Amino acid sequence: MWRLSPLLRLPRGPSARLCSSKPSERPASKSTCPSRLQSEKQRRKKQREKAILSPQYTTAEEDILKWSEKERILYTAHTPPGAKKDTNLPFPSAYSPDFVESAWYQWWEKEGFFSPEHHDVQKSSHAVDQNFSLCIPPPNVTGTLHLGHALTVAIEDALVRWKRMRGHRVLWVPGCDHAGIATQSVVERMLLREQGKHRQDLTREEFLQEAWKWKNLKGDEIYQQLRKLGASLDWSRACFTMDKNFSEAVTEAFVRLCDAGLIYRSEGLVNWSCALESAISDIEVDSKELSGKTMLSVPGYEEKVEFGTMLTFAYPIDGHGGEIMVSTTRPETMLGDVAVAVHPDDPRYLDFHGKKCRHPFNDRLLPIVTDETVDVELGTGAVKVTPAHDRNDFLLSQRHALPCVTVIGGDGKMTSFCGQWLEGVKRFDARRLVVDALVEKKLFRGKKEHAMTLPICSRSGDVIEPLLKKQWFVRCQGMAQKAIQAVEDGQLEIIPHFYSKTWKNWLSNVSDWCISRQLWWGHQIPAYRVDFPHSADDRREERWVWGMNEDEARRRASLKYGVKPQDVILTRDSDVLDTWFSSALFPFAMLGWPQQTKDFQRFYPNSILETGSDLLFFWVARMVMLGTELTGKLPFKQVLLHSLVRDKHGRKMSKSLGNVIDPLDVTNGVSLEMLQRKIKEGNLDPREQTVATEAQRKDFPNGIPQCGTDALRFALCSHKMTGEDISLSVSQVLSCRHFCNKIWQTLRFTLGVLGDNTTPMGTLEETSDLSSMDGWICSRLYRTVAQVEKAFEEYELHTVTAALYSFWVHNLCDVYMESVKPVLLQQNQGTPSGGKARATASVVLYHCVSVSLALLSPIMPFLTEELWQRLQPFRPESQAQKSLCLQPYPRSSQLKHWHFPEEEEAFLLVQEVIRVARSLRAQCGLTKEKPEMWAVCSPNQSQILLHFGSAVWTLSRVSRINIHCPEAPLSTAPPEGCLVGVVDHTCQLHLPLQSAVKIDKQIAQLTRRKSKLVSKLNESLSKIQSPDFPTKVPAHIRQQMESKTSAFRAELKTIEDQLKALQMTATPTSDSNNELDQCRTHSS
Repeated sequence: MWRLSPLLRLPRGPSARLCSSKPSERPASKSTCPSRLQSEKQRRKKQREKAILSPQYTTAEEDILKWSEKERILYTAHTPPGAKKDTNLPFPSAYSPDFVESAWYQWWEKEGFFSPEHHDVQKSSHAVDQNFSLCIPPPNVTGTLHLGHALTVAIEDALVRWKRMRGHRVLWVPGCDHAGIATQSVVERMLLREQGKHRQDLTREEFLQEAWKWKNLKGDEIYQQLRKLGASLDWSRACFTMDKNFSEAVTEAFVRLCDAGLIYRSEGLVNWSCALESAISDIEVDSKELSGKTMLSVPGYEEKVEFGTMLTFAYPIDGHGGEIMVSTTRPETMLGDVAVAVHPDDPRYLDFHGKKCRHPFNDRLLPIVTDETVDVELGTGAVKVTPAHDRNDFLLSQRHALPCVTVIGGDGKMTSFCGQWLEGVKRFDARRLVVDALVEKKLFRGKKEHAMTLPICSRSGDVIEPLLKKQWFVRCQGMAQKAIQAVEDGQLEIIPHFYSKTWKNWLSNVSDWCISRQLWWGHQIPAYRVDFPHSADDRREERWVWGMNEDEARRRASLKYGVKPQDVILTRDSDVLDTWFSSALFPFAMLGWPQQTKDFQRFYPNSILETGSDLLFFWVARMVMLGTELTGKLPFKQVLLHSLVRDKHGRKMSKSLGNVIDPLDVTNGVSLEMLQRKIKEGNLDPREQTVATEAQRKDFPNGIPQCGTDALRFALCSHKMTGEDISLSVSQVLSCRHFCNKIWQTLRFTLGVLGDNTTPMGTLEETSDLSSMDGWICSRLYRTVAQVEKAFEEYELHTVTAALYSFWVHNLCDVYMESVKPVLLQQNQGTPSGGKARATASVVLYHCVSVSLALLSPIMPFLTEELWQRLQPFRPESQAQKSLCLQPYPRSSQLKHWHFPEEEEAFLLVQEVIRVARSLRAQCGLTKEKPEMWAVCSPNQSQILLHFGSAVWTLSRVSRINIHCPEAPLSTAPPEGCLVGVVDHTCQLHLPLQSAVKIDKQIAQLTRRKSKLVSKLNESLSKIQSPDFPTKVPAHIRQQMESKTSAFRAELKTIEDQLKALQMTATPTSDSNNELDQCRTHSS
């Protein structure tokens, strides 16, 4: 848990916000901004909920996930676990994730492809003596994967597989965090459910035995999920943070930091969960925004508790007839008030400076102090000071030397200091009693609704209580300065770079870190309280020592206090260390530190740390500080931060909102009933459950289709990970499944072209006499390899996916394969030149597909392995590898001789000609016919069209294109009465109309279509032009409706252009003219 120093304005940090027990005391100029932000956040949340719940604003038709169940094709060959998959089976007609993903991972793992030792044993020709190492952010042993984990896996595995194919010695270590609070909570619930016992009914040792039983039974599930996602981790080095070696590293780190004076014991305010009876870290605190009075369920209370109200009461001024009123959202804490604070310049309280007020329940005198942090505009402008239960007040008390009085205990009950009438009463029950007593004493001055942020324990659902506790703290300022300096000096790079400023701002104001947790499951703190038998020293000062074990601690105590070892009585601290403390050691403890193991010497520091941007301070900063302090080196050289994953409504995916999507539900498919059952089984607030259920019903009316692992990974990597938060919809993943099927069908076609002849293909270097289209696709392949190469180096995976999708779909499938199909399908095999052209095109197609599969492999490992293996019989012997994941990653330098920029530039004209030709065919309603066309163009353009002649005819779907250059008198001009399409200012296409289409019929058909569009457009415009549209319709619905309106207008414009062209060659009926004029009037 980070605690902010007084130098940082408290409202900025999560600690200050999460632990505020009443209106925050800070200058008025600083107080309004957080209030506005909170109000805006609440408004957006309500707007999203309204959009989900209201039947008026249903999900846009185009955004509803539409899909039909695909046939699930299973891999049925008997393949023992770890054996290579049989790829000689018949090639299925369509892509099926079940078939593709079977058996491959077990084979990869058994063959040891993911271990760095494989690099040294195989010694491939492309191997380089460079290391690439990183650790996976260890997920909680209690958890299941969510899309945030899937994004992490997709990014890291893509980088790892890419580096491995580049010949690097790669180590990617899997790990799992013991998750102290989460695991203890799960085990406690299990004991209560199965044995009817509470933790307190067992000894610590008995409880830990039960916890280990649970871990050994359930703890491997998260690893199986990672395997399912294709993560190429070295499982032989899997690391659990409670393993013996790791636990020894944790103890070593604690002892070293204590010896260095960087860990100390002190009393300080912590986030306290009364339900868990433990301090918790900031990341385990959820912020619940309340707009006003709200009744909430709290663990341990039968009735709901009221929050979101501010109460005002009066303190009588001692020796004075007046009173001073204060406001609070937590009246039960007033028993711990030690002062009242006012702003020194507030004219209302100038006469109260230096005076005292009397506490109505214990008769104590409370000084009235002046402090410039008091907000004169908030509440009454006078603030009750409760140092033991409020972080702001604690800092104020230190400035004014005020005492701290604890009135709420760790169990959530009022302490004896409150008096017999409240002692032992639960805190929120005491709230009602205190208010009643104030009313009785006629000191209650009113209550009103008050927007506030309520801190909630994410593990127990309890309301967090800031409590003053003696704990162990890590002294952070010195280490934080080193971490700042490392970034400024360029030793540590944070990507994206704008986080460097955030890094400096945060660490410049960091306060000390509480690492004590009042749990049983975890690393028990290796510190011992020292006592002596028959000691005459009755001082209450605590004596503490630490050590790797009790014997070492005893020797330390003997030396420190000058007594014999046998005269020392040691009592080990019962607390455990914060889970984040052990997690901060992960980059080096996983490699065997503090021992100088071979792994530690070879792979430390790690090459990179990739994680979510929300962990920059909770985890990354602590790794940097502790790693530098304990090893003398930064734990990694680069930090790569990805954005958060949000749902399609823009909400952060959270268990508390019920909108978390299990990635395995996306890869395997799931019904709507199962999705909603998961929501009901969760511990959700009733309203959140209603919103989550309705969102699922609208978004997934038929459930989630099976998309497969490769499609999910590709979809996740398609987002810019270092930009804004990622709003992932399942429809995007489904589109990527369609892309998988496109790849599958491409391979079916390629294998059909190659046939049964398994003679190895020649290399591209050996291929000569390329056709114009062969040269163009080879050049596009080179450019794609270069683009992917650069994007991987810059960690721009969205550029990688965009480049590969564009090449495969728009270049290879839509253009090259369609243009050379007549050649490949042997339609002109009768001539010697035709046979040679087919052989050349076959080699080019084979290499385009093979290289593209290698490029895709880091992101789509299962599909590419399946298809690459089926190409193995045709592979040149010099390129043979056992697996695609060991194949050299394509390099642009190897394909540079196939770079023909002039061909690519010239083909841009060809693509425009094809586009216009297809548009002319569509305008005339031609579907199967292949008409003759004329191209009127410049001499240079004519040369290009002749050079790509066969591609132009084939892709334009015309029987012939006659080329006419006005400068060349011998060329034949197009006939009169043509439909003209403009390519550019010097090139037009002419399509004769008389024999191609019935013009009157086409005009009537287009006119009818236009009338329907006008009706839809008018309906859409009436909604958009409604006065309530900007204020009452959610932003994303407005955007959808405006986009739909623009599409209507664009289609109307296209139809109008077609009608104009058709009317040039025929005289429409008067009815057609009237309809056309009417449509023009409406569209304008």
